Amino acid sequence: MPRRPLAGPVTRGFAWLVIRLRWPIVAAWIVAAVAATILLPTVARSGGPAVGDLVPEDAEAIEAEVESYRRFRVPLLSRIAIVQRDAEGLTADAQARVFSRSIDLLSGGPREDRLLGALPVTNSLGLFPASREVGTTAITYLFFHPDVELEDEVSRARAFVQESFGQPDDAVVGLTGAIPARARQTDIILDALPWVEVGTVAIVSLILILYFRGLGAPLVTLGAAAVAYLVSIRVVAWSGERLGIAIPRDLEPVIVVLLLGIITDYSIFFLSGYRSRLAAGEPRVRAAQHSTADFVPIIFTAGLIVAAGSGALLAASVGFLRAFGPGLALTVLVCLVVSITLIPAALAIFGRALFWPRRFPGPSRGGGVNGDRETPRIETTPTGSRAGVARALTRRPVAAMAVLVAIGLLLAAASGLARTELGFTLIAGLPEDSEERRAAAAAQTGFAPGILSPTELLVTGSGLGDRRRSLGELGELLERYPGVAGVIGSSEELGELDTGLFVAEDGSAARFILILDRDPLGDDAIDVITALRRVMPDMLTQAGLTDVDTAFAGDTALAAEAVDRMLHDLSRVAVVAVAIDLLLLVVFLRGFVAPLYLLAASALGLAAALGLTTFLFQDVLGREGLTYYVPFGTAILLLSLGSDYNVFVVGRIWDEAKVRPLREAIAVAAPRAARTITIAGVVLAVSFSLLAAVPLIEFREFAFAMAAGVLIDTFLVRSILVPSLITLFGRASWWPGRGFAPSRTPEPA
Repeated sequence: MPRRPLAGPVTRGFAWLVIRLRWPIVAAWIVAAVAATILLPTVARSGGPAVGDLVPEDAEAIEAEVESYRRFRVPLLSRIAIVQRDAEGLTADAQARVFSRSIDLLSGGPREDRLLGALPVTNSLGLFPASREVGTTAITYLFFHPDVELEDEVSRARAFVQESFGQPDDAVVGLTGAIPARARQTDIILDALPWVEVGTVAIVSLILILYFRGLGAPLVTLGAAAVAYLVSIRVVAWSGERLGIAIPRDLEPVIVVLLLGIITDYSIFFLSGYRSRLAAGEPRVRAAQHSTADFVPIIFTAGLIVAAGSGALLAASVGFLRAFGPGLALTVLVCLVVSITLIPAALAIFGRALFWPRRFPGPSRGGGVNGDRETPRIETTPTGSRAGVARALTRRPVAAMAVLVAIGLLLAAASGLARTELGFTLIAGLPEDSEERRAAAAAQTGFAPGILSPTELLVTGSGLGDRRRSLGELGELLERYPGVAGVIGSSEELGELDTGLFVAEDGSAARFILILDRDPLGDDAIDVITALRRVMPDMLTQAGLTDVDTAFAGDTALAAEAVDRMLHDLSRVAVVAVAIDLLLLVVFLRGFVAPLYLLAASALGLAAALGLTTFLFQDVLGREGLTYYVPFGTAILLLSLGSDYNVFVVGRIWDEAKVRPLREAIAVAAPRAARTITIAGVVLAVSFSLLAAVPLIEFREFAFAMAAGVLIDTFLVRSILVPSLITLFGRASWWPGRGFAPSRTPEPA
């Protein structure tokens, strides 16, 4: 039988050192986990919920809101509100108290809770534009001092409700708005996190027990995962503090499933190779050393690809993604170091006990543990359906047909991307029984869908106090614009009633409040504001206001900028991620052509996953659109994870091609790699699917997209498309290098 050359001297030396230091390595990781838990901060301390991390810090909408406050000293926009509703009508006393509370608040002087004021609105007498009902609903917008933290705003608002809304006929539905919704998201994530952790551990353990038919393999894997989690979650929080990046709590469940998935994948690679060597009769220490040398280059390269791809999100302009990327990258790097040190050390320590109650033949004589001689090739002829498929794919006509069918299926699934709509799901993504969503629904029923997040239009120029007729004409044009349910603001009719609320006292600015007739954070509302920005010059001309400037503020304007910036970021971040993945693949595979078509295959797979996600959530479930950052984050992760599996599959084929013709190498290596890839892919897909246990729509979108992407990659891209592409390109895959030449026998056509 042909003999497999051992790994290079650096890899052999690393494997020898890890196995020799197995006991100190295990002790060092235990100490590191304990020290990190005691000394480093938690995610809760280093970060937390914030509405601002969902939008660009330098957004024009934020600047417009600040400028409006500077000119008027009275804010019109609030992100926290109290909703009252009685379908049969609020009593006269209840409606009177809505306004008296605000007056008492303003006249009462500074408060300890830093509540500066309240703006009450009711749908009584149809005075509020676009009200659907009359006398049923009241909203009190609250304004806190800017130095009050988000969580404190919510708790202080609740205290204000208990203090001031104590009458039975007040009919309080609850708090709502962007700030309470973001705080509720954090509570939901923290409540669901233990279930995600327990469910992931249970399913991973079951899969490993069934695959390895032993109890030790899952114990070692979960032990390594526990160490990696304790270290990485604290390192991520510590790094966030040092870099000034607030780590969102949304990241923690993703870290859990990614960490467990990656550790389990790499553990499966080591354990599979180790089990094969034990079955061939190698002594446990030598088997551990050789398995380490076999897989460390592949796992090291794969881990770097995933970490670098995730880290590319640092180039995004949205704070959430800038924290998301480096946080995941640090997690993957910790997993990588744990995988190539702690797991091999455990293999050498526990040996055959890892697969108990399965029995292995006794170790063969000779060979020692130094690993300085070649080892007999552990060779079995691949059999079964996988082997039959692999042999068929080494025939170029069959491979060509397989490529066409696979690409056709992927393109069909990816076609859903053309219909993908993006929006914010801050309130709409909460569970239907949550207080914030119920209160929002009550407000929208009594008024208009956009009542909770109105858009402010700021007009700046000179002498606007004397141009009320023109301002009124602009207001009428705005009110007639499709998608706008009503407008409040500067008009000739306001006259003396406007006490500096809509026209600045010095006449340098005017402002309007636009209430949309649709979900203010949905894709349709974003389209309305985007279109309004485009037509605003024409509107100003029609109103006779050609010498003024305008700016939009409010949550819809922020959402529009975030989505627009996201689309611009996508090209920049994608270029960075693809360049990094391509470079690492070129270095590992020692060629340029193969990395190109492998990355193209991964891109097709992630496009198919996102297309299916659009089909499920928009077409089947009737959602207005996907959460705007979900396709962005999943695309980067799936591209990196696809390259991760590329390294394993193609690395095995390249390894076989050192000692046999390429066609034979594919037939031998592909089915062996496919089995390990299949179980690793299933584990990773199941891990990500458990994110759906978090009852937030963005987590369910993310869970489906990631699980679908990993399964598509596992069963179609890596098992069918990649071997077929290697067959078609042949040794041109190594261009401009010459690849391997095991013999002078020409390769069959």
